[in-house]
Amino acid sequence: MKQVMNAYRKKSLDKQRLAVLRLELNYELAVLFEAIQEENEEVKSKTKRKLERIRQELVKLEGL
Repeated sequence: MKQVMNAYRKKSLDKQRLAVLRLELNYELAVLFEAIQEENEEVKSKTKRKLERIRQELVKLEGL
């Protein structure tokens, strides 16, 4: 029974993390859009790195 509860908690935490990652993804895409419009290469580069980290984490979570 303890294993079932632990599995349920883990699944719940994964769902919460997935929701947070999606919010982060949307925010960073908006930041990237603004940086592209303003032709700000530094912000574009920084945001792309953040988006790559988010993408990797999403792939990892969705693979579970």
